[in-house]
Amino acid sequence: MFSCFISMETNWSLLLQIFFCLVLLLGQATPDPDPLQDYCIADNQSPLFINGVPCIDPNKAKPFHFTTSVLSKPASSNTSQFGFNVRTINTVDLPGLNTLGMTMSRIDIVPKGSVPPHSHPRASEVTLCLKGQLLVGFVDTSNRLYQQTLRPGDLFVFPKGLLHFLYNLDSRVPVLLLSGFSSQKPGTQLASMAAFKSIPDIPDEVLKNAFKITNQDVTRIRRNLGG
Repeated sequence: MFSCFISMETNWSLLLQIFFCLVLLLGQATPDPDPLQDYCIADNQSPLFINGVPCIDPNKAKPFHFTTSVLSKPASSNTSQFGFNVRTINTVDLPGLNTLGMTMSRIDIVPKGSVPPHSHPRASEVTLCLKGQLLVGFVDTSNRLYQQTLRPGDLFVFPKGLLHFLYNLDSRVPVLLLSGFSSQKPGTQLASMAAFKSIPDIPDEVLKNAFKITNQDVTRIRRNLGG
């Protein structure tokens, strides 16, 4: 009888350990922390540095905190060397976005330009083609490529963290896209820039072995990327 009680107690202990492990794992799976209130208007003047942006007094919330028109025009910065321009909403543009676990981007791609292979470590992405014709695709962890041609009105989803690309197929017409992300700050890492333009540089020997290239190739690629 006593040994049976010990066995049951041990089983309960094991079950509790498994349960708490699952809780921790599920907690890590959420893209952004869930808000604990209706909204958290970003206090962009706060000197505090936290995981997100501090909130203003909810009683001071106004309708203009929840609206913006910044995506009505392309980003003001120059088009990148790859032929694309991205404008992503942040809490300065839209303070009411804070803690909601999402954001949006406007992407303009010149004729035959592209958003080269890149990933968003903190978010999945869904892209809507508004103008033009483009080729999109992603590569999964088994190195399988899934690609599709999009025309106005078509949508495509890129799973969180996977390498993906967008390429304007037209030689005359620019592409206009809207992308939604499952995180307030999805992060973006261009594969080519991460590999060849890190600070400090990844050792040449590592790059040569990874890409099966020569010292001259490493130097040439870095130079072509602006190095």
